Amino acid sequence: MAAPTDKAAKPSRRYHPGESPGLLTRLRRDALQALASGRFYHHTLIGRVPAELKLRIGQRWPGDANRGEAVAAGEIELAGELVRHPSPRWFPPSAGPEWLAAWHGFGWIADLATAGGAAREATGDLVRSWLLENVAWHAVAWRADVLATRVFAWIEHFDEIVRRDHDQALRRAMLTSIAAQLRHLGRTASWEVAGAARLRALKGLIAGRAAIGEPENRLAQVLKTIEREIKLQILPDGGHASRNPSLQLQVLQDLIDTRAILRAVRLETPAAVQLAIDRMAPMLRFFRHGDRRLALFNDSLEEDGVLIDLVLTRSETKGRPPSQAADTGFDRLQAARSLLIVDTGRPAPRGFDETAHAGMLSFEMSHERERVIVNCGAYRGPKSSWSRVARASAAHSVLVVADTNSVEIRANGALGRAPASITRERAEHEGQQWISATHDGYRQRFGLTYSRQLFLTADGEDLRGEERLTGRPGANFAVRFHLHPSVQASLADDGGAAILRLPSGMFWRLRAAGAEMSLGESVYLGSGEARKTQQVVLSGTVGAEGAAVRWALRHEPYEARADRPAGDQPERND
Repeated sequence: MAAPTDKAAKPSRRYHPGESPGLLTRLRRDALQALASGRFYHHTLIGRVPAELKLRIGQRWPGDANRGEAVAAGEIELAGELVRHPSPRWFPPSAGPEWLAAWHGFGWIADLATAGGAAREATGDLVRSWLLENVAWHAVAWRADVLATRVFAWIEHFDEIVRRDHDQALRRAMLTSIAAQLRHLGRTASWEVAGAARLRALKGLIAGRAAIGEPENRLAQVLKTIEREIKLQILPDGGHASRNPSLQLQVLQDLIDTRAILRAVRLETPAAVQLAIDRMAPMLRFFRHGDRRLALFNDSLEEDGVLIDLVLTRSETKGRPPSQAADTGFDRLQAARSLLIVDTGRPAPRGFDETAHAGMLSFEMSHERERVIVNCGAYRGPKSSWSRVARASAAHSVLVVADTNSVEIRANGALGRAPASITRERAEHEGQQWISATHDGYRQRFGLTYSRQLFLTADGEDLRGEERLTGRPGANFAVRFHLHPSVQASLADDGGAAILRLPSGMFWRLRAAGAEMSLGESVYLGSGEARKTQQVVLSGTVGAEGAAVRWALRHEPYEARADRPAGDQPERND
């Protein structure tokens, strides 16, 4: 996959998820760092320590036994980065900030608990060592969302940690630390991080305050902030403002946890929280492919289908996925066993765009439980250059002009130049579905407007598309169809068609007119690791009358493929 160009961009650090680049937030963060890194800051966190937790949460979500055994063995793979036997244990110099955030967040305690045996026994030692080595504030370890995740995890597993060790000193140390961390979190949860990370911080704060028995008015203060964030972050159709399916899952999960905490302490769930859950659950279903995992848009991964099922069950919401989500900016075309999910909206707004992709008008297609056409997905790991490649237009199944992003991705990770005009139309008739969308993201640099039309027949066996560029001639373009690694592809008809073979043995034929077809290499990141795959590329040059590429993807029986040359076996992408 060719790396796209965005000539104004230079390599730089990537904002952590949820970070707000606003001036006021930066000033407050600088002031916090100056204060909290001082020798006496920890004295401001001293106060009443509860004799016992007043709230028992219990493990809320399933862990991964294999990951738990690996953590216990010192093989710590978090945020796409593997660190073996970290030394010093909590701040290994080789680790990136996202690995450190996940390590200090203790979300992996659920994995240790699920693994059982020796892995579970390691939990007490890890908590004890963190308490000894993390008395002082640290920018990552004490960041609001990281701290909140840690406190929530400790409360979830508190009983099994202290009961197993029969260690009253550890019990007292954990209670003292939880109380101190909550005092700091009360000062930072509402502003230090933004977006989904802020809602996670607020969930941890309300859980912690409930657990140590703080009065109802202290919980009500946090709830007011949560309600304010819901208004900012949850769109009328239930989508999250980031337009990221993985964050859709995370935020819904956090709101369900918040509701469970309120029920446990017999407080009424605010209408805003309940309504957000009721709206978000159908949108989470909207983003699911036939394999019951998530579509890949705006830095999302497939995620665990079992977890998604559990989140939807606990949402207590039965709403069906909508066919269109105009506020979030996506369309869903489903006919028989075929499903398309199409990005037809504007990029995420400022404050929610730190990991947004330049994938406008891209689509993904699945048939039953098999993914066929995909976007490349999201990179998880320490290499910022990989993140930029995964966010680029060229990493999506869409037309790309001159290997240039349709939306500017700035050096700080936020979006810059964006289309001034995006239009979308949709029609349905007797089960047939048609959608047309345009954007002018290439107008400023190339003088071009891009339009895409997709048509899906009622039986789901025939998908047709048309790609058009109108405006100034001369620019090269490529329509990219990234394939899932399980799909085997080969050219046929003297290069005029591509044959796609699915794991089930089903064949699809892609034909095109108005561009030259070729097969190229690609990479698939949707499962959390880089996997080699292929892409079908339709390339050409904009002429005096613009460019028009028509293509059709049809299911066909094996017998219809007599034109395939003998011995021409499709290349495997495993």
